Amino acid sequence: MKVAIVGASGAVGQEFLKVLEERNFPIDELLLFGSERSAGRTYTFRGEDITVQLLQHDDSFDGVDIAFVSAGAGTSREYAEDITRYGAVMIDNSSAFRLDEDVPLVVPEVNPEDALVRPRGIIANPNCTTIQMVVALKAIENLSHIKKVHVSTYQAASGAGAQAMAELTKQTAQYLAGEPVTVEKFQYQLAFNLIPQIDVFLEDGYTKEEAKMFNETRKIMHSDVRTSATCVRVPSLRSHSESIWVETERPISVKEAREAFEKAPGIVVLDNPAKKEYPMPLFLAGKDPVYVGRIRKDLAEENGLAFWIVGDQIRKGAALNAVQIAEYLIEKGSV
Repeated sequence: MKVAIVGASGAVGQEFLKVLEERNFPIDELLLFGSERSAGRTYTFRGEDITVQLLQHDDSFDGVDIAFVSAGAGTSREYAEDITRYGAVMIDNSSAFRLDEDVPLVVPEVNPEDALVRPRGIIANPNCTTIQMVVALKAIENLSHIKKVHVSTYQAASGAGAQAMAELTKQTAQYLAGEPVTVEKFQYQLAFNLIPQIDVFLEDGYTKEEAKMFNETRKIMHSDVRTSATCVRVPSLRSHSESIWVETERPISVKEAREAFEKAPGIVVLDNPAKKEYPMPLFLAGKDPVYVGRIRKDLAEENGLAFWIVGDQIRKGAALNAVQIAEYLIEKGSV
């Protein structure tokens, strides 16, 4: 198996290296690609030093079986033909192809079989907030069709990349020292603040991030579900949290929901209010599952259910999800 990582020096690219090694992914040869800024850097994988090559329009992907791509939508669009020309499966982490009809959008716990039909040789990794939400929604959908979802997200600095995490750390130190606060990666100071904007605003008043959750959820779940989201950047370093309310076709009890979550793949239930046990990003960074807690009946809607989830968006929300897609393809002999 010949594998490539495009965007190897970024936060997700680095997580790819960790996840592939931890899961003992079958690799005979690993190639790393990056921009002019990162080309020439060396990273260690399974005891071997691998140098990042400059991504170019050439034959570098000849013989590559799987390419994990996380270098931004512009780069994905520009190099997709080069990456897939010789038969490589491109698993893309950007927003470039997610809503294209001929590109499957896949979360392995929800719709793995979609990955088997890929006319362009591309499989899209969904947005991080969508991934962890649909893993949880799938468990409820199996009980009763979900008609509506209202979700507020509490998204960590890491969702904006490694430099954003560094900026939050720097801002916190500057604020506590009484110094002027540096603001470069975010619209405003994030330290000791919340910013109710992720990505740009659209004409309807929603942001692009919020629109992704509406459109991607429908495509992944093959559903007419309607999702209304408010996405908020919060001053935590890593792992996104979401407060979710769903309306189903029939009432679902808390007991039913908890049992469904406990049986569902990729989910860990952490829900014991009496002992103050519930998912929190501080303790779940670096973990693979989506953690579910605060499961309760909605007080405003008979068919409503509310719960809280936390997931590491660099792992399950990006690198891990992509690797799980590749593992599924290998299992099905589809590489």
